[in-house]
Amino acid sequence: MKLLALETANQQCSVCIVDDTQELFFDFDSRPRAQTQTILPMIEQGLQQQGLQPSDLTAIAFSRGPGSFSGVRINAAVTQALAWSNDLPVVPVSTLQALAQAAQRVHGLSQVTAVIDARMNEVYIASFKLDEHGIMQAVDQEQLLNYEKALHVSQFVLVGSGSHLLDATATQYQALEPTAQDIATIARQAALQQNWVSAELALPVYLRDDAWKKIPDQGKA
Repeated sequence: MKLLALETANQQCSVCIVDDTQELFFDFDSRPRAQTQTILPMIEQGLQQQGLQPSDLTAIAFSRGPGSFSGVRINAAVTQALAWSNDLPVVPVSTLQALAQAAQRVHGLSQVTAVIDARMNEVYIASFKLDEHGIMQAVDQEQLLNYEKALHVSQFVLVGSGSHLLDATATQYQALEPTAQDIATIARQAALQQNWVSAELALPVYLRDDAWKKIPDQGKA
């Protein structure tokens, strides 16, 4: 198995290639909002380094949101284009789950509440626990909530860009962001079980119903 994983749903851009047991390639660009310039060259570099063509891949995994509106769109669009043109299945991965996986990878945490700043005094939030396969699994639903409601539903240690918004003292894991490594870790287990979807179902998840509207139209019925 060869799995390509993409992450542009936050401010950074990263690409990872894994097989059944190990990481084969990883590249990361931390420049804010540079995803459109970097994602395709990074994919090409990874494939070339491994001597692969896109058609050699088993599947493509991507961070499907919630997250940055433009970042989520870029991730979904690139994934769909590659999957359609090469007849590949797709593994969509929650950005909140990937954030929880990053907390396990970087800090060894096994129970976290992942919180991403959604702007407009709201956060994206969900809680996760580590399973027997080393994957952080959701114990509740992903939600878009204001700060007060989000703090009420939080269950574990807060991680991610929205953590300090719920608790001013929760700054230890505020800077944590998921990368394509975390997308790959989660997606590998799904791909080994052929738990994937077709390219046309590689859809972004925004949680905010009016995310697609132009700014002047937001708030209108």
